[in-house]
Amino acid sequence: MSSPLPPAAALRRIAFLLERAREPTHRVSAFRTAAAVVDTLGPEELDRRIRTRTLTDLKGIGPKTGAAIVQAHAGEVPEYLARLEETHGELTPLADDVAEFRAALRGDLHVHSDWSDGGSPIREMAEAAIGLGHEYMALTDHSPRLTVANGLSPERLERQLDVVAQLNEELAPFRILTGIECDINLDGSLDQTEELLGRLDVVVASVHSDLRAESAAMTERMLRAVADPHTDVLGHCTGRLLIPREQREGRRQRPRPESTFDAEAVFTACVEHGTAVEINSRPERLDPPLRLLHLAVELGCEFAVDTDAHAPGQLDWQGNGCERAVEVGVPVDRVVNTWPAARLLAWTE
Repeated sequence: MSSPLPPAAALRRIAFLLERAREPTHRVSAFRTAAAVVDTLGPEELDRRIRTRTLTDLKGIGPKTGAAIVQAHAGEVPEYLARLEETHGELTPLADDVAEFRAALRGDLHVHSDWSDGGSPIREMAEAAIGLGHEYMALTDHSPRLTVANGLSPERLERQLDVVAQLNEELAPFRILTGIECDINLDGSLDQTEELLGRLDVVVASVHSDLRAESAAMTERMLRAVADPHTDVLGHCTGRLLIPREQREGRRQRPRPESTFDAEAVFTACVEHGTAVEINSRPERLDPPLRLLHLAVELGCEFAVDTDAHAPGQLDWQGNGCERAVEVGVPVDRVVNTWPAARLLAWTE
């Protein structure tokens, strides 16, 4: 690597290289988990932990990950990362390529606020996006069926649209795109009224339930959702969780494997119906897996590199998705959130 990375970025780079080298999942997950822990620490707390040698007292950080954090924090390339770069670096994209890809992104099409299960108000999420240089952000809080995530009833979504309209007047030229992350029901229908779906700028359709369904049933469910004229983006298509994650009210969600479905049929339908495949940048998701991303590229899909952010700092996670996009050769002009807002909205309409 040409220059050292911040601790969390160095850990994710290690995880990426381990995954690319087809190392065991538990080894990859260890570094992603540690990166997620570092994300929660402020600079002063990280300094204190390193100074007092209590970094490994934190759940999710062990001797190897801890050593990498200390070395990266000191401005060095971690020894573990240097070894991986020497062995596998030629198989991965250069950091400059990833930076160039990321610079082409104009916005994020999957963002949550405290109206559903996010932790911050809409304005704070928008201001963080502005700080990253984004031109727009799609606000995609959850739909009513996902009660665990405080999904928006039609009445609450109506009120949110009024709030967004007011914020857009105040934040122009930045634009908050109206949207929803809409649950895909068991029969493949979308979990919101036709009238409201027709009024939204961006609809991300995602499966959140019955994730272990038999492949044929899951395929039919996804095919109907992809074919729905309201669906713009197919969200985190396999539903996998690589590492544990904290949910509302202290609940802890365990890792889970991918859902099974006919990916070729689903991605072909995405091409036919003009539905983008999401490259989800959350560290615990990184969905789709690389092999499915390769397939989606080959079949001619369009993509949206999204963060699925639930807090302002998570909007900076797009680099994770860009790294994977560059790795599998996603053409930048097939990423819909590299487009100006006018072109994007013409496409979603």
